[in-house]
Amino acid sequence: MKLYTYFRSGAAWRVRIGLNWKGVPYEAVPMDLRTGAQASPEWKAVNPQGLVPALELDDGTVLTQSLAILEWLEETHPQPAFLPADPLIRAKIRAVSLAIAADTHPIQNLGTLKRIETLTNADTARQWAHDTIAHGLAAVETWIARNPGPYAFGAQPTLADILIVPQLTNAARFKVDLTALPRIREVNAACAELPAFQNARPEVQPDAD
Repeated sequence: MKLYTYFRSGAAWRVRIGLNWKGVPYEAVPMDLRTGAQASPEWKAVNPQGLVPALELDDGTVLTQSLAILEWLEETHPQPAFLPADPLIRAKIRAVSLAIAADTHPIQNLGTLKRIETLTNADTARQWAHDTIAHGLAAVETWIARNPGPYAFGAQPTLADILIVPQLTNAARFKVDLTALPRIREVNAACAELPAFQNARPEVQPDAD
């Protein structure tokens, strides 16, 4: 199994956590997004979107989109689970996950930021990214505030935690203040103690600077 990845990609980071959590071995195939490798015809043949991550299975099947890959992992490797049995809680976890993956994270993608800079300027692009992250994390904090800790939905990590942790690196990058987000900070601290999360961090990847 091959994971096409980039060490700084938040979406690829999610999948690394998921694979680690499930104990699924994989070969990391780095894609340097800074050099435009994702725009090559060879990569577009693998993933027509020109994005990472992509997970190539042993039979050659290629899966794309981090949440789709994580859902596939949950269905094919059900233990240890990162979605609980209760359908209502599962829906709430998916809502948090989508709020990050669909509404918050895309504004910080390299291509999106460059496009905003082209249409406006670099300061506007950074401010938009900052404001989008702050808004998204504030909503997540509200959703999980009354849940028992230390993780987003209780005593075990879930898909929500897998989405939250990588987003916090972007929050730091764009200088988003987390002071008013105690539950999110608790989640991050708890996940930092887990090998599955530790071994997925950007700085320990083979392509890290």
